[in-house]
Amino acid sequence: MEDIPNRWYYEYIAPDLFLASHLTDILYTGTTRYQRVEIIETSLFGRCLVLDGRTQSSEIDEFIYHETLIHPALIAMREPRTVFIAGGGEGATAREVLSHKTVERVVMVDLDRELVELCQKYLPNHHKGAFEDSRLELIFTDAWKYLEESKEQYDLLVMDIPDPLENGPAYLLFTKEFYKLAKKRIKPGGAMVVQAGPSGPLNYRETLTAVNNTIRCVFGETYPLQSYIPSFGSPWGFVIASSGLPPTDMSAQKVDACIESRLTHNLLYYDGITHQGMFHLPTYVRQGLKTEKRVITKGNPLYAV
Repeated sequence: MEDIPNRWYYEYIAPDLFLASHLTDILYTGTTRYQRVEIIETSLFGRCLVLDGRTQSSEIDEFIYHETLIHPALIAMREPRTVFIAGGGEGATAREVLSHKTVERVVMVDLDRELVELCQKYLPNHHKGAFEDSRLELIFTDAWKYLEESKEQYDLLVMDIPDPLENGPAYLLFTKEFYKLAKKRIKPGGAMVVQAGPSGPLNYRETLTAVNNTIRCVFGETYPLQSYIPSFGSPWGFVIASSGLPPTDMSAQKVDACIESRLTHNLLYYDGITHQGMFHLPTYVRQGLKTEKRVITKGNPLYAV
C-alpha cells in the first residue's frame, strides 16, 4: 500500500466523472448499524465526512452548504422559536440554527448514534460546541417515527439527511407520504427545507427535480435554490416549502438587517445579495423543474445513482 502522502481520495460525481483530492490522513473508517463511515483529511478540503462513498461535508466549505440550508428559510420568518432537524450528524446544521437569537428549542433527531459520536470527536470545527447548547435536544431514533408519535409543531423542519440511496437510511424521507406527515408538524407561517441533491447540468434530474415536484404536490408551492459546493464537485439544490412569507420576497436590505439584528456570529457566505442569487436558477434547472412529472412515494421510491 502506498504511503498516505502519495494517496488520493476519489469520488464519482457522475458515471464518467470523478473528483480526486490529495489524501493527508484517514481518521476513521468503519460501518455503523446504518451506513459506512469515513472521516478523512485532504490537503485542500481539510477534514471530510463521507457516508456510503459520498462526501457529506468538508471543513473548508461546509459553511456554504449549512448557511444555504438554514438561513434563507429562517430569515424569512419574523421570530422563529422552534426548529426540528432530521439528520445533521456533524452538528453544523444545529450550529447555524442556534445562531438565531430568537430560537428557543431545537430538536435534532438522528438515526445513527455512533455517527454523531464520531462527528463530535473528529469534526470539532463543524459543530463548534453546538452539542453543548442547552437549547438543543438530541434524540436517536427514526425521524419518521418521531414525527408520527410526537404531535409537537415547529416553525421550521430541516431535512439534512443523506441522499436517497437504495438500502440507505434516508430514502423513505424523500417520499410524498413523509412530506404529508411533515406538513402536519409545521406551525402556521412555518416552513420546511430539504437538501435535494446536485443541480449541475450533468445530474440535476438525479433527485432535485423529482424531490421538488413531490414537495410541490403536498405543499402547493416550492422555492428551489442552489449554491455551489466545491467539495461536492457540483452546484447543490435545496427546496423550501413555506406557508409564511415567501423567501423570494425578501429584499437584500431586509435580509442584511435581519442578519445584523438576529444572528450571534458572522457569516462567511450568506447575506442579502447572496440570498437574491440563490433563487435565480439557470435555465436548464428551471425548465427541468417545470416539466418534471415524477412523484416519489413509498411504493415508487427514488434512488440516487
